[in-house]
Amino acid sequence: MFKFILRRSMGAVITLFLIGTVTFFLFLSGPSDYASLACGKDCSPARIESIRHAMGLDLPLFQQWWDFMSGIVMGRDFPTGHCSAPCLGVSYSSNELVWDTVVDRMPLTLSLTVGGLVVFLFIGLAAGMIAAYKKGTAVDKFATGASTVLSSFQIYLLGPLALLLFVWSTGWFENPKYYPFLENPFLWLAGLWIPILVMSTIFTAQYTRMARSELVQQLQEEHVRTARAKGMSKKYVFFRYAWRGSLIPILTVIGIDISSLLSGGVVTELTFSLHGLGRLAVDGATTKDLPLTMGVMLVSAFFILICNMVTDILYAYVDPRIRLS
Repeated sequence: MFKFILRRSMGAVITLFLIGTVTFFLFLSGPSDYASLACGKDCSPARIESIRHAMGLDLPLFQQWWDFMSGIVMGRDFPTGHCSAPCLGVSYSSNELVWDTVVDRMPLTLSLTVGGLVVFLFIGLAAGMIAAYKKGTAVDKFATGASTVLSSFQIYLLGPLALLLFVWSTGWFENPKYYPFLENPFLWLAGLWIPILVMSTIFTAQYTRMARSELVQQLQEEHVRTARAKGMSKKYVFFRYAWRGSLIPILTVIGIDISSLLSGGVVTELTFSLHGLGRLAVDGATTKDLPLTMGVMLVSAFFILICNMVTDILYAYVDPRIRLS
């Protein structure tokens, strides 16, 4: 197991290195003049050259790449001061350290991810289990039908409807807003419960359908039927064999969903005017802010790689037939 984790960690480092390198050269090979963008309109050529020098854009391309990549590990010096590792550069638009900006936006994205994860996993998996256990009954048909209908909705549709019902027309609640959890957990929940509920509704429907489908399939496997033929109770076989066997595909999807949420729920944040990593990525792309865009991409890639690594490790504990060499 240690060799597996070490090998995956080295692979993750190499992947991040390649992502940073490819992204860097793709952006700098474009036609945009980042110094002119940072300077704004009616900017003199002398001022543009001064900004280009301050940004380091007058250096050879390889030197710019080396400064960026080495700064992530060792830090980097800028005209405005020293940027400690991990240094992702200075934003062209705000002139602030990218890492500080990412860290400032990250708690909101983490809050949406953790809050949504708790809700849609608990309700979705439980509903799927009950539907599979009660296959063919009215409970199964209701859960299947409801999940089919809800999974067809999208956040950009349910979001405005929830705001119209709970905020704009009734005034029962305020517009979603982020409050630090450690400062006031009640305000944190009051400010984010609407986006968490909307996001969880769609994910819950998807996990209900997936859990039911996987469990029904597992109940038809030969080893499950053999266990039932030996006289084991339905409940014991369901949880001991069928449920455990269905976790492999479910864990795979959970890892993908968590990594995508951690890397920034763009639609959720834009729908509810929340400023997390997803909104930050959109802002960086809109303003053609190279350091900001690259910083968000590297942090997002890091989350995706970590989630995939944890998912692979969990496979060995869920299914003993899997061996990690």
